[in-house]
Amino acid sequence: MDYSILPKRSILCIDMKSFYASVAAVNLGLDPLTCYLAVVGNTDQNGSVVLAASPALKKVFKIKTGSRLYEIPNDPRIIVVNPKMELFIRISTEITKLFYRYAPPNAVHTYSIDESFIDVKGLEKIWGDSYTIAKLIQADIQKDFGLICTVGIGPNMLMSKLALDIESKKIPGGIATWTYEDIPVKLWPIQPLSKMWGIGHRMEKNLNSMGIFSIGALAKYPLELLENRFGIMGTQIYHHSWGIDFSKIGNTPILKGQVSFGKSQILMRDYNKNEVSIPILELCEEVAKRARDKRKAAKTISFGLGYSKDEYGGGFHRSRTIENPTNVTMDLYKVCLQLMKENYRGNTVRQISISISNLVDDNEIQLDLFDTDSWKKRELGYTVDKIRNKYGPASLLRAVSYTSAGTALHRSKLVGGHKK
Repeated sequence: MDYSILPKRSILCIDMKSFYASVAAVNLGLDPLTCYLAVVGNTDQNGSVVLAASPALKKVFKIKTGSRLYEIPNDPRIIVVNPKMELFIRISTEITKLFYRYAPPNAVHTYSIDESFIDVKGLEKIWGDSYTIAKLIQADIQKDFGLICTVGIGPNMLMSKLALDIESKKIPGGIATWTYEDIPVKLWPIQPLSKMWGIGHRMEKNLNSMGIFSIGALAKYPLELLENRFGIMGTQIYHHSWGIDFSKIGNTPILKGQVSFGKSQILMRDYNKNEVSIPILELCEEVAKRARDKRKAAKTISFGLGYSKDEYGGGFHRSRTIENPTNVTMDLYKVCLQLMKENYRGNTVRQISISISNLVDDNEIQLDLFDTDSWKKRELGYTVDKIRNKYGPASLLRAVSYTSAGTALHRSKLVGGHKK
């Protein structure tokens, strides 16, 4: 591979260490590195999920993200708190503003609430090399917020992310630099494959079935065979295995056009077949609104149910493509009910997922000659959205949301699915 023709940027990938737990610790006046603190979805529910654990809690008590509240030992040193999403979002926003001290806004990409990319190429004469800039940012974040961050540095976004995930979190100082020359030594030995950014467990299983168990083996596999099997995704993972990534901050595929809208919900209790249609309708309402907010409509509706653990899990996930694209709540709901009628056998339900894809611009929707009220239903959705946007999501709810099976009223009081 001739790396001399590839872009050589100076990209920092910055990750806030145990962000939720660290912010909660600092907010309580504690040291985020030494205290034993867990942020859980709801402290009133014994089965609630741990959203974040402080480094010390992870190390000493083996509690990590995804653990359950009942798994946390009854130890007086351990502090368990609810998430404060408004605080987390505000601190994340302020940290992004801190990045603007070192780079212009178009050189900063917020990847998630606790992770960002910064392109510092060309800023060497102002601040020094990329490692020096990383150290300055680390020091400022600790001084201004009392928080710790780790940094990966690379010639592109992929390499900086890999440097962050694979190395920086494990070394003193928390800053790791990867170059193209490091690929055979640092990237190719990686296994299992799901440790590689962009390869999930399903893709890993497929690659394993082809005899590919390491990133090095993926790099040596014939590109045409990967393309035949996985299409454009095969091309992408092949080039990633060689450390190649042409994404640009401000013009990255992460931001490139929404290809779907979706939402999933873990229900607060088990739902039986007579009441599960209510949260399904509420979820259709939210997904349809997300599409309308972007002036999009969809032709493909995907719907899934996850069953209670008392029934040993399981469930189904199915999709259906309709002839006329829509963003009308009841249209989505009818398709979901059809899929449920065909695949649901009455099990108790604990999780619902709905997504829509195959998107078109809303102005491309064709009026149906056989449904003379179609335009009214469409406009009604936008009118309801305006009311909710102005007065809050609970200002206008369907009657079923006030029943014992409704969840919309409760979720309207949450931020990011959690307490404010």
